[in-house]
Formats: sequence, structure tokens, C-alpha cells
Amino acid sequence: QVQLVESGGGLVQAGGSLRLSCAASGRAFMTYPMGWFRQAPGKEREFVVAIDWSGASTDYADSVKGRFTISRDNAKNTVYLRMNSLKPEDTAIYYCAAARTTLPPISAGRYDYWGQGTQVTVSS
Repeated sequence: QVQLVESGGGLVQAGGSLRLSCAASGRAFMTYPMGWFRQAPGKEREFVVAIDWSGASTDYADSVKGRFTISRDNAKNTVYLRMNSLKPEDTAIYYCAAARTTLPPISAGRYDYWGQGTQVTVSS
């Protein structure tokens, strides 16, 4: 069983930056691919980025490529999402998730564990 807790969300002006953290419990964390998803009001949850267990392989949504960076520290059981050049359309609740798979999935349905989410609001 893995429990995930996100933090680091907040209100930022367009062009600003935030770093989200996702702290995981459980020793199995270091073997799981991890992902970040987001959900804006009235919209479906969408894939943002995923990372494999080692941190060597990542996959980004086109909308965040070049602006967001995912990383993980398995010694600290934590995944990070650095978000630069934020835009109002990045406003959403951001969720981290863990998958009991080998490769990092981009489909939300393939993730087994989810955090409660952290709100990111970007003002124009």
C-alpha cells in the first residue's frame, strides 16, 4: 500500500514558478513509476507528466514540455514537479499517482494510488 501526499500548490502570477512535492509512504515507492495529472473545473483529469522508477525516463504532455520538469528522490520517497512560465490555463488541482507497472503510463486508469491533490492557481 502506498499513500501519497501532495504539497506546494498556491496562487502565482502568470510567468511565475512553483514546485510541487509528492511524499510517498511505503518502501515499494522506489519501484513504482509516478505521474502527475491535473483537473481543471468542468474538465476531465488530464495527464501532465510521468517518470519511471529510476528517474531516467520521462514523458511530458505537449502542453507542458519545456516548462515543467519532473524528478524524484527515491531516498526521500518524494517526487517533484517544477513548473516554470506558468499560464492561467495551468490552473487546476494537481494530483500525483503511483502505478504498479514497469513502464510509466500516461493513462490515469493505469495508476493504482492517488494523492488528495493540491490547488494551483495562475492569475493573468
